[in-house]
Amino acid sequence: MGQDLEVLIEETTRKFGNTITGYNEKVLSFRRKVDMDSRAMWVRMRAHGWAYTLSVLLTLSLGILIGTVISYGVKGKEGQKGGGDITPLAMPASSASSGNGFSQQLSNAFAQVAKQLEPSVVNINTESTIKNFHRRGGQGGQGGGDDEDNGGGGGGMDDFFNHFFGGPGGQMGQGEGPIREHSLGSGVIVDPKGYIVTNRHVVEKADRVRVRFQDDPPGVQHDAKVIGSDQETDLAVIKVEVDRSLPAAKLGNSDSMQVGDWVLAVGSPFGLTESVTAGIVSAKGRDIVPNRQFQTFIQTDAAINPGNSGGPLVNMSGEVIGINTAILSETNAYAGVGFALPSKTVVDVYNQLTGPEHRVSRGSIGIMFDAVENPAITRVYGAGSGVTISSVVAGSPADQAGLKVGDTITTVDGKKVSKGSELVGDIASRKPGSKVQLGFLRNGKQQDATVVIADRAKLFATRLGEDQENEDNNAPRQSKMGVTVRKVTPEIADRLDMPAGKGVIVQDVKPGSFAEDIDLARGDIILEINKQPVNSEEDFSRIESNLKSGQDVVLLVRQRGSSRQDGTIFKAGTLP
Repeated sequence: MGQDLEVLIEETTRKFGNTITGYNEKVLSFRRKVDMDSRAMWVRMRAHGWAYTLSVLLTLSLGILIGTVISYGVKGKEGQKGGGDITPLAMPASSASSGNGFSQQLSNAFAQVAKQLEPSVVNINTESTIKNFHRRGGQGGQGGGDDEDNGGGGGGMDDFFNHFFGGPGGQMGQGEGPIREHSLGSGVIVDPKGYIVTNRHVVEKADRVRVRFQDDPPGVQHDAKVIGSDQETDLAVIKVEVDRSLPAAKLGNSDSMQVGDWVLAVGSPFGLTESVTAGIVSAKGRDIVPNRQFQTFIQTDAAINPGNSGGPLVNMSGEVIGINTAILSETNAYAGVGFALPSKTVVDVYNQLTGPEHRVSRGSIGIMFDAVENPAITRVYGAGSGVTISSVVAGSPADQAGLKVGDTITTVDGKKVSKGSELVGDIASRKPGSKVQLGFLRNGKQQDATVVIADRAKLFATRLGEDQENEDNNAPRQSKMGVTVRKVTPEIADRLDMPAGKGVIVQDVKPGSFAEDIDLARGDIILEINKQPVNSEEDFSRIESNLKSGQDVVLLVRQRGSSRQDGTIFKAGTLP
């Protein structure tokens, strides 16, 4: 059995070997044939090289041509599916007078007015310091005693000064100290010498006012000085010192405007300079602010937004007929109702603010009445027309002349009055100290009284917040050096280990002032000015009032936080 198996394996191996050998011989034969054909073709190509090269090139060129034609045909078919009659777009030639009809004329008029007014409208940028900026409650609700150091770098001394001047841990509550605030508004040039009209609220309490003209390069601004402001009308006049004549806007007559007249508002809403919006006069004689008898507005639907304040409202002749002042909105943005102070009011206020006193003087007799006419009042008090007195200010000219609540004023110097606005306008235009003859009805009987006109600002000082004669003597005083000081109280002197009644303590330093230039700081104690002792606020005011521009000023100062052993230092400079 084993021998038979071996014979079978040997026979199989022999046959398989013969098969492999035959296959290899066939492969070698095929290779020899291919090599011979290749050598023959190569010999033919060398003999006829130019013919073969030309044939190959012609074949390639024909293939490329056929592919291009087919591709173009396919694209053409696709284009025909989307419309084969497309006309290329073209930009028409620019023409200012293209178009016809009223709409085009109105559009051209808008463009002309905008071009005329834009150079006269300025952007106003103000910087102000909000002192004693407070939050509700302290950080984490924690507080410390006067001597506790909370890691703020000032320790108990900071708390001590904050106790007197306001700040964290002081009597004025929690806070973070002063912060800088930037605001934007608009204005209109009314005099080529640099006088600009704007709103009072645009420049109110500003430490620095800067103006940018239309032709100024980016980043260029001009410092402006506030000439005067009027709280009653919310108007202000500022001035920029320039060495060239500025493009001044022309004022129009607001009384000639009618409801429905087209107007344009020009300004810098949200800081976007040279913005122009169009609308109409929606109404006239609007009283929107309670107890502001001199703020009678023109209402317009021309878009007015934050930043437009102080900019002009102009008619279609390019004349300023109002100063954009307020909007009526629940979102603090344009809602279709804007208000501008009439140019008639602007002219009167401007002429007084640019006068010698730089303030508006208005006459008053010290009475009040209902701003809204009520026929029932007239019927009850027995007068066909006139202004019925609802209140008399104690000690006022009206009180001294014997006028009482319920009296109905019917004439002023013989001229009939039927509305409160007529009475206010007449009396306000008179100079304080002058006399006026009033006719009035009391219990149905006609009577007369001579009344001396008083200064309205003084008479209603409490309401207006402008009582400049009855200032608190204990209030801090600010000098022309830009520093606010107050006396050193015994408590402060004891805490600082210094004699009582010596020196004044710096409460505030105005940014950009002489005091800031010489590094005077809040909490410093000023002991002398130019060798003269300063032991009270009166001493400080007397000495600094005699200082003149260009004079050298040397202060002997004990710095904040220093002890008696640390001594004093000089802080000096030349007064601008």
